[in-house]
Amino acid sequence: MMDSSPLRLRLSAEALGTFLFFFFGFNAIAVASELRNGSISTLGVAFAFGLGLALAITALGHVSGGHFNPAVTLGLATARNFPPNEVIPYWIAQLAGGFVAVLAVATVYSRHAVNALTTAPSPRITSGGAFILEFIVTGLFVMVITTVATDSRAPWHGVMTPLLIGLFIFTAADAVGPASGGSFNPARSLDPALYNLNFSHIWIYLIAPLTGAVLGGVIRTGFGPTSNTTPQRSARLDVLGQPRD
Repeated sequence: MMDSSPLRLRLSAEALGTFLFFFFGFNAIAVASELRNGSISTLGVAFAFGLGLALAITALGHVSGGHFNPAVTLGLATARNFPPNEVIPYWIAQLAGGFVAVLAVATVYSRHAVNALTTAPSPRITSGGAFILEFIVTGLFVMVITTVATDSRAPWHGVMTPLLIGLFIFTAADAVGPASGGSFNPARSLDPALYNLNFSHIWIYLIAPLTGAVLGGVIRTGFGPTSNTTPQRSARLDVLGQPRD
């Protein structure tokens, strides 16, 4: 359930949760780059992002809704599960929390390790191919979130939400990430790009997740509860499935 706290408190929770999520994922990338010798594999990086997201939602999702991703916020607004006027404030909070995670990693590891945080497709995958993969995965991600977090008809709705959302990111990062770059989150790619001043592929990781999230939100509305069985205030459901006043 999302708290009815003032927006500033929910934004603080969103920023802190994004920091928690990114810190574990970015740290795993830095360790893999810095220590090498098989210390952390691509599978380990996928675990760090997936479990980091699950823990962030567990810790702070009841306060902010647990988006920690600008594409998720936009997708939920498109699916009429989040107020549109709060999208931009949430984006700012997510970018701020993520950038602090980059700074934390940069204070410990070498410049080489921090450069490794920059998202890029595999050398064997074209930019267009990476765009398609990021677009599809983010759209599916929004569909999963809106089911497990906002649809009370699903028996796994509610308490299993953090685990299932984290499991999706783990699966996507493991199965698709090595090819596409594994972002599925504009803040995850924009924050390191801003720190490293490397924007060579950033268009992929901004446009593909955001447009994919919109499509996922639109598709999900077609599978949502019918209007004659759902109260009007369901359009204000948060990411953890409870109505907001």
